[in-house]
Amino acid sequence: MPRKREIPLGGDPEAVEPHRRGYLAYVWETVARAALEQVLGTAEARARNGASGALEEDARLTALFLWTLQSKNNEAMSSDEDDVNEEDTDEEDEEGGALQMNQRSYSLIFDVVRRFAQPLGIRLPDWEGRILETKKGVVRLLPVAERTRQLFGEDGAEAIADQLERSSEGIVQLGLFPESAAGVAPGIRGRGRRKKKGADVADEALSVQREATTLDRVHAAMLLQSSGRANALRTLLKAEQDRSPDFLRLANALSALYPKGSEEKRLLDAMLLAMPRT
Repeated sequence: MPRKREIPLGGDPEAVEPHRRGYLAYVWETVARAALEQVLGTAEARARNGASGALEEDARLTALFLWTLQSKNNEAMSSDEDDVNEEDTDEEDEEGGALQMNQRSYSLIFDVVRRFAQPLGIRLPDWEGRILETKKGVVRLLPVAERTRQLFGEDGAEAIADQLERSSEGIVQLGLFPESAAGVAPGIRGRGRRKKKGADVADEALSVQREATTLDRVHAAMLLQSSGRANALRTLLKAEQDRSPDFLRLANALSALYPKGSEEKRLLDAMLLAMPRT
């Protein structure tokens, strides 16, 4: 007879042995993969640690973050609205975790983010300061406007727009992270960088974290849209369209995930209208 193993309710989601991860880790992983398949696709739902052929880890993390916020807020709206005090809408939700969802801030309690990220092999410290900010147990998804200097440097979108408008026909080099050393994107911290024995960390995942990702390029296009540099934006969008369908696929997914009335959704929708017609 096969040996029976006792699986704890909790456990260590990062454990190498599956039975030590705990039952809840499997529940969260199943929910997260189902959400990713719904909003991004099958490849992203099956990906772990930057698996080849899927949108990069930061895109999956952002999509899951926004999907969780959307789900929590939909639940809140469907509950008894008569009991909701307007002064309490940004306070702590004891069941769903402290969360905010307005036009400038997207936040969840750290433990909620950890639960859906860890079972998929997503290490939150890898994206701290790049797309996330964690303070006092709350994780905030950085608004796109706060990434301007990170993506474009001191000169901002105007300098990049000038480069794009001067670029030769069909040749576009989007120089993101201009102030980082040796092409390494900022915000990737070294904590816990030593590889644990048996740890499942793909080389391609570490490489992707140090390069401009599809999400970075979508954010760059949104910032060009915000700057009003239409010619530069069209040049970039044409280059991304020729590169692969991933840019447009991610932009459409994020447009569906950001709340109505948010600055991010406004920029995405305007940018999508500027996409070249094939």
